Amino acid sequence: MTITFWHAFKDDREVGAVNDVLASFRTKYPYITVKVVKAQDDTKINQAVRGGTAPDVAASFFAGNVGGWCSSGAFQDLTPFIKADHVDMNQIPLAVQSYTAFKGKRCTMPWLADTFGLYYNKKLFAAAGITSPPKTMSQFAEYTRKLTRLNADGSIKVAGSMPYFGGYEMVPEHLVTSWGAKWLKPDGSSNTGGDPAFAKAMIWQKKLVDSIGAHKLKKFKDGLPDEFSAANAFETGKIAMMVDGEWRTSFIKNDKSKVDYATAPMPVADDMPELYGSGYIGGNVIGIPKGSKHPGAAWKLLKFLTTDADAVASLAQAIGNVPTTLQALTSPKLTVARDPRFATFLNVFKHPHSSTTPASADGGAYVANLLPFAEKWQQGKVSDLKSGLASVDAQSNAALKLGQ
Repeated sequence: MTITFWHAFKDDREVGAVNDVLASFRTKYPYITVKVVKAQDDTKINQAVRGGTAPDVAASFFAGNVGGWCSSGAFQDLTPFIKADHVDMNQIPLAVQSYTAFKGKRCTMPWLADTFGLYYNKKLFAAAGITSPPKTMSQFAEYTRKLTRLNADGSIKVAGSMPYFGGYEMVPEHLVTSWGAKWLKPDGSSNTGGDPAFAKAMIWQKKLVDSIGAHKLKKFKDGLPDEFSAANAFETGKIAMMVDGEWRTSFIKNDKSKVDYATAPMPVADDMPELYGSGYIGGNVIGIPKGSKHPGAAWKLLKFLTTDADAVASLAQAIGNVPTTLQALTSPKLTVARDPRFATFLNVFKHPHSSTTPASADGGAYVANLLPFAEKWQQGKVSDLKSGLASVDAQSNAALKLGQ
């Protein structure tokens, strides 16, 4: 029996890592041949589903499409398979479960995760007399100002952090988590105007930006080298602290960067210390599209890739991502867990207060709609924050209705 498997990985190292895990699957299921097609994005997946030529298994980097896939039936409901095989879903944190299912229908499983935390330059910390990473947002703002160094003309030479939206991974979803923001109401509608956490985060951000100079930060942000190159500003000592994903540890190593760094959870709101240790979680998803010719065999592959602890840990180890089951976190295959700089992200992953942007019918438009508003806000182009956030809700809710 032959099944087809599409995934989005392109890099030779990553493609090779997937193939190594598939070799283990073939050992366990020698009667199933897996035909792998790399570099397949969501557009190709959707076209194949509509055209009746869908693969048996498809993986995506973008969890934002899960709501649409589940509600439209483009991806099959996995619940019957999960129940039949008694898969323990408790091995997957609730935040991860929420972006891989929609309205009680589980049409995907998580396949490696990205978790976000704080990277900081130990040499720059020592020079500024700072002995430990910030735990509160007040400390984060204080350290940012203390670590920022200017050129003779007043422009930024070294940024204490990158509080300006649009700078690398500085986006609203990675910030509002520090205030415990809830993106959606119980009925699935947008909550950016309803949850005070969003306004609190935006006010904190603009106050910090203004204290340094919005024009200075924008100029610095506009001149940043490519995020995924060896010239990354953190890797070259031009940013002292920044929010980033676990993959940066691998990039720093592969880029042979000389930066002396450590990691920590993101700081949290001063009045919410219980959130410390948590963070934002996102990740890849994998499912069985409508039209799969061999759904039973497809499930065997999907189950192996997403719930076999050694398979999950082996791929996470090779690629430098976070495993998506709690059992895989302790697998001997995950040797990178011994590095405390990577272990930070494993701890964020399993923290009970870690959160995500849940699946929605609008393909994640409720998240995308906030960034343009946030950019106007930081530029001083928004006079009424409360009504502005309410307008974002209205825009997002209109998209949600269209997606339903």
